[in-house]
Amino acid sequence: MSTPFELPEEMTIYSALETRDALLGWVTEQTAKSAKLLEISAAKVSEIDGSGLQLLASLAHMDQPWQLLNPSNALLEACKTMGLGDWLDQQIANA
Repeated sequence: MSTPFELPEEMTIYSALETRDALLGWVTEQTAKSAKLLEISAAKVSEIDGSGLQLLASLAHMDQPWQLLNPSNALLEACKTMGLGDWLDQQIANA
């Protein structure tokens, strides 16, 4: 298991590039440590738009398996609104 990546409070177009760069750096670091499963925490996300959702969806193209931990209500609602509820359910870690 990996050290979880903490998504920021704001996942919008204004922070997407910065978040992407931090996330890619973390993925590279965890992969070098041979982490078999990457864990991404969404507990702090309080604001998310299409850019933030797009960033999360892009993780589906990684070769490394990952799971989402503790999705915030803001993230759950955004996914539901965009019709991504089923996709999100597949990404959430089973407690």
